[in-house]
Amino acid sequence: MKTSAFLYPWDIVGDPDAAARVADLGVQQVTLAAAYHSTRALTPRHPARRIVTAEHAAVLYPPDAGRWAGRELRPYGQSWVESDDAYAEAAEALAGAGLDVHSWVVLAHNSRLGAEHPDTSVVNSYGDRYPWAPCIAQPAVRAYLVDLAAEAAVRGGAGGTELESCGWYGFAHLHAHDKIAGVGLGDAAQYLMSLCFCPDCRAGYGGQGLDAEELSLAVRGALEPVWSGSGAPEAGWDGVGKLLGADLAATTLRWRTEVARGLQESVVAAVRAAASPDFQVLLHADPAPYRSGANVGVDPAHILSVADGVVLPCTGGDAAREAVLGPFAGRGGVVAANLTVVRGMGGSPGTLERDAAHAASLGANQLRLYHAGLASGPDLEAVAEALSRLGR
Repeated sequence: MKTSAFLYPWDIVGDPDAAARVADLGVQQVTLAAAYHSTRALTPRHPARRIVTAEHAAVLYPPDAGRWAGRELRPYGQSWVESDDAYAEAAEALAGAGLDVHSWVVLAHNSRLGAEHPDTSVVNSYGDRYPWAPCIAQPAVRAYLVDLAAEAAVRGGAGGTELESCGWYGFAHLHAHDKIAGVGLGDAAQYLMSLCFCPDCRAGYGGQGLDAEELSLAVRGALEPVWSGSGAPEAGWDGVGKLLGADLAATTLRWRTEVARGLQESVVAAVRAAASPDFQVLLHADPAPYRSGANVGVDPAHILSVADGVVLPCTGGDAAREAVLGPFAGRGGVVAANLTVVRGMGGSPGTLERDAAHAASLGANQLRLYHAGLASGPDLEAVAEALSRLGR
């Protein structure tokens, strides 16, 4: 089964041994970040440093000045990797070690964009803005994301791309110093907290026959039991219907699905137009259409008619894998099971062989390993041992 490891350019740039070390794991491919959100990351094996602080969302290559000239929304460059083109430098080293390289592009997740252009952000029913979550219903945001995808995905030497956050982002966010755990929110309440009420979304709800102000009041009313702590958190789409009412819930999802599909279709078309015919396009996805975040909610049949395949979150027990892989079984295309292999981030490299075999039995035909640059030495040893056994 073809296996790819996620990496950042800073894992490779400045470390002459890094590319060979990754190849020695037994992977055939690296999924290398070309556009990424802000983060603080360990580099446990780098000869010159141990921490990289990516202060804001940025592209890890020089953006095309002509493409972005005169545009208000444009990608930010990076300053934390000492390289004129960190992506290209890392990709060249990885290819030299015999590895295929695909780009990794994060789209609708950008806190600096929201800070500098607050009107682009998702606005919840209380009027709070989510600066990390650009609203994909806004034409200017969509145009920016489509062009960013085409530029960041099709880098020199890349044989394909994996698009993360190509859809709605919302309430959930791994944010520095988060203080949001005081009230238990199930994913039903998180859906309601992720509904956007910016002017474009209000108009969109109107096009679905809803009064946006009445919907906003209904969402806040549905959330009152959550804030009072009465009852267990509601889960799943049935839980959303229980909180908001099935008809209202279905109408909000219809609007969000229409917007997300439009973005995905436009993004994939733009990437294909900029790439060679055999360039592979995958989306990080979740088969529950109401989900938002890095793995956007999709309809399996639709997304496989648009892209070449999906990367699905498969870390956890058997039930978690069955829930995400089952809806894609037998539909064709690339179905890549994404398994975290960093113990400190909830991964289980020691059970990689068993988990990969289970994913394959459910229809996965590729593996993704998150994340070769962040993992400890013992984690990587366990990965190499598992991949050697899987390859027999």
